[in-house]
Amino acid sequence: MASTTIDTETELSAVNAILGAIGQSPITGSVANNANPEVAFIYNMLRDANVDLQSEGWHFNTEKHVNYKQDTNNKIAVGNDVLKMDVTDGWAKRHYDVVKRNGYLYDKYDHTDDWSELTDGIDLDIVRLIAFEDLPEVFKRYIIYKASTRAATQLVGNPQLAKLLAQQEALARATVMEYECNQGNHSMFGLPEDSNYNAYQPWRSLGR
Repeated sequence: MASTTIDTETELSAVNAILGAIGQSPITGSVANNANPEVAFIYNMLRDANVDLQSEGWHFNTEKHVNYKQDTNNKIAVGNDVLKMDVTDGWAKRHYDVVKRNGYLYDKYDHTDDWSELTDGIDLDIVRLIAFEDLPEVFKRYIIYKASTRAATQLVGNPQLAKLLAQQEALARATVMEYECNQGNHSMFGLPEDSNYNAYQPWRSLGR
């Protein structure tokens, strides 16, 4: 029996989905350098919606205990793909208060980007911007609906269409939250990532 191949969303298919949502014809070729101003506008909407969503910080794009080391000038470069960052356990160890300035890590406590005092670098918890093609499918769909709602509002000006797309966006948001809860294994106990908590399970007593 032959297996079924299902293509995942790309930026091109996402732009075409948004175009279809507002009653426009699909395109072919590259979306990044498309000469059509409407397509370029929709592509920017897609990118904005992508950044807005990922900036919230989710299980798939949040990394903890990422070690950054200083360069030969005792500065620590921070990539453009870092949307948020904080010192690991910074709430308990308030030695630094970091932000990104001029592409480097800057300490607001000591008012400097010189990290010569560090010996083993510094551990940061970061929220990273992931390429659209590498996102979980539920997040791609939510971003498409989010951008479609904006396109219907700004390009078409159709209140009924915008309302319909907003309802689809809300449903997609609920699916995203379900995915996040299942994948994130979040706990109200605030347990470290490499530990777990086995709650009381009454059925074990009945099985004895």
